[in-house]
Amino acid sequence: MCSSKSSCDLLTSRSRGSCANDAGRLLGANLKILRNIILQDGAEFTKVWSKTSKSLISYESGRIYFDNYRCCYSSLLPEPEQLYELPKAPKTEKIEDALLCQCPLDKVLPNASDQKSCLLVLTAHNWLYRLSADTGKTLERVYLSSQFKFRSLGWDSSQETFYVKSVQSKQTTLERQAGVDNSILMRVAVFQVFPLELVGMLEINKKVFGKTAVDVLLSQGVLAVSHSSKHVRLYSFEYIVNKFRNEELALGQQSELKGIVGEAPYGIPVNIHIHECPPVLFEMSYFEDGVQIGGHPWHYIYTPNHKRHRGTHHICSITDGALAKNGVQDMKCDSLEADWIFFHPDDSGRIVHAGPSTINVLKIMAETACDWKNEIVTDFSITTARDNRAAQVIVTSSGRAVKRRFQLLDDDPAQETFRMVKYEDELDLLAVVDITQTEDEGQAHLRLHDNKTGVLMKRVPLKELWDVTYSHEVYFDRDTIIHTVQEKNNSYCCHVYKIKRRASDEP
Repeated sequence: MCSSKSSCDLLTSRSRGSCANDAGRLLGANLKILRNIILQDGAEFTKVWSKTSKSLISYESGRIYFDNYRCCYSSLLPEPEQLYELPKAPKTEKIEDALLCQCPLDKVLPNASDQKSCLLVLTAHNWLYRLSADTGKTLERVYLSSQFKFRSLGWDSSQETFYVKSVQSKQTTLERQAGVDNSILMRVAVFQVFPLELVGMLEINKKVFGKTAVDVLLSQGVLAVSHSSKHVRLYSFEYIVNKFRNEELALGQQSELKGIVGEAPYGIPVNIHIHECPPVLFEMSYFEDGVQIGGHPWHYIYTPNHKRHRGTHHICSITDGALAKNGVQDMKCDSLEADWIFFHPDDSGRIVHAGPSTINVLKIMAETACDWKNEIVTDFSITTARDNRAAQVIVTSSGRAVKRRFQLLDDDPAQETFRMVKYEDELDLLAVVDITQTEDEGQAHLRLHDNKTGVLMKRVPLKELWDVTYSHEVYFDRDTIIHTVQEKNNSYCCHVYKIKRRASDEP
């Protein structure tokens, strides 16, 4: 068993083959070794590479995308190297959205190209391309529609099922003059990946889902319809497919409805006709930020639709809607930016509630001693290092101490403030960005906390100044930190850090 915690013990066990009988166990042992190395005092993150861009920079799973996904670099090497650069395309064919698909490990597919990672890209002229994630080569392409403009991609079930959503359909002047009632809100195409297969194309009709329907999304087999009246209704997508799909379509095959499926100019016809409202699984009114569902057991988080509840987050059982004991979470923070809350991305079923000076990791506990079914308890908290007394005193240029006459905001630049919380699943670490102000400049640090206890394990300074008026993103992925920054000239810059042994500690 590879239960030792030191890197030396783990390496010894691995060399003896005690972890080599299972690829998953071997990977787990390797990641424990990497975690131990990263958290050593003698290891530090050093900036090794920077690159600017005129457009947003994206990162996912060891790949950095520039120029609207046209140019791709690998960050897995000691310094990033270019993997590919796609030919320039006119604005009418630009990439609108993209999803990275990791290769499946649990099954062997007929085509070798299906066994490798790929990038799904949606273009402005309604083509869905499947590109090789390593070379950019086109592996497959599907034409969606000549009638509706498709704009965004999203995962229904990560790495298994995704959907392509059109823009909202609006009534044209001619339709209005002719008295034609255009009740179609949008179209949604749903696909399975590895291999790429069509589930179906459906229309969201306001006559079916309600006149106030404004948006839809798919998540974990649930179709969520949002309404302008600040409420959301959830429907089973499996039920919709089984009841309303009138023909199974295959890409590249002749359709009884219209032409070759997925080829221009026909695209993909609607084969899921929802002519009556499906059973509502769940319905909820909310004030802002929508509704989140997760946890163990299943709960949902929302803000009730009343102004007196602004700034609070209510945690309720999805079974009966009962508010959990201590289920109203309120940071009571006086800040320009609101606190944020989300279900923890790990498998613990916990909740992360973060504000400018405090991060609470909460657990949903079964309450058997009283009438409450579940109780929200604090697993651990992470707080900023603040001296509230010192914060009330400023020093003038002449050196005279002056007491402030007003209370500082919780996210005032003069105080250490949390800006970001992310989870590194392979190393089981929480990555937290904190900002401190030195003179007129913001200094950022990436804090690494143990995911189970919240203990601070390492604090890494980022060399770039942090201007709160511009957007920032920080990614922590194994031995790499990536910091993307929006700069004053409306350009963007990507900075890459790698773990290295401190020079003074090298033999």
